[in-house]
Amino acid sequence: MIDTGRRNFLSGTGAIALGAASPITHARAQGAANTIRIGVLTDMSGPFRDISGPTSVVSTRTAVQDFGNRGFNVEVLVADHQNRPDVGVNLVRQWIDRDGVDVIMDVPSSGVALAVNTVVRERNKVYLNSTAATVELTGGQCSPNTIHWTYDTWMLARSTGAALVRAGGQSWYFITADYAFGHSLEGQTMDFVRQAGGRVVGSVRHPFPGTTDYSSFLLQAQASRAQVVGIANAGVDAINAIKQAGEFGLMRRGQRVAGLLVFVNDVNSLGLQTAGGSVLTETFYWDLNDRTRAVSGRIVANGTPGGNRPSMGHAGCYSATTPPPRPMVPPPSRA
Repeated sequence: MIDTGRRNFLSGTGAIALGAASPITHARAQGAANTIRIGVLTDMSGPFRDISGPTSVVSTRTAVQDFGNRGFNVEVLVADHQNRPDVGVNLVRQWIDRDGVDVIMDVPSSGVALAVNTVVRERNKVYLNSTAATVELTGGQCSPNTIHWTYDTWMLARSTGAALVRAGGQSWYFITADYAFGHSLEGQTMDFVRQAGGRVVGSVRHPFPGTTDYSSFLLQAQASRAQVVGIANAGVDAINAIKQAGEFGLMRRGQRVAGLLVFVNDVNSLGLQTAGGSVLTETFYWDLNDRTRAVSGRIVANGTPGGNRPSMGHAGCYSATTPPPRPMVPPPSRA
């Protein structure tokens, strides 16, 4: 077996940046089974498929390809947690106990992520979270075995919420997914709105998963006359809510719709007519510079569905898996 204890993995963690030090690098492969196994636990068919799912898998495998010969093998396993904590926990236990998985990667859906966080700590393995946003992973349920790698609700709330108040959005109404992520994002955005001098006039929560009709929630938001309607959900839920807000004419009536977790991929689904003028917060943009375009091109070339460009969650899977550049060998000293 392989010594993949937390001390080896966590000793070299760093910020999400292409080429940043990665916790994977610090695993020590020992014995005949010279293999590290990474389990990408993701959403392959539900509301987070496009912002995680198959592209997260391809991003992780691309990083493994970029390893080169590092003296050990890396295998990538994949499973769909179906956005159910019980399914996610059972899969992780099977991976660790039966398949020798050392690292859990990705895990969209904060409810699943918090459950996986507990199992990984019990088994003393490693969880590299890229797409679950709840700050409980670094707050009340902080674990030495988990690294919250890409983004969280504190960052999203502070960036988008405070920016819109400064831009004139003084009164807010929230439409929120009724689970850990939505609660966390709503609560923290409310805090930043108030700190910036704005006020919250109301909120409503919708069931997760499974909500497709947002009409009743949007009517309440419309009746509130809030200047900003904060959409505290993600993935297909955010796309549906924002599209239906456009159909209800909220923007035409002077209300601004703020998607509090919107990805570049979502903008493609929404279309410019609906998404134009909106504000979003991302930690990675594929077309930012030559380096982001290069790594995104390699990921797409490896088979993302429909040529899906990586967003920040996908880039997080790549970055968390990627080792740093090989150390430079100093030239021989001259006596």
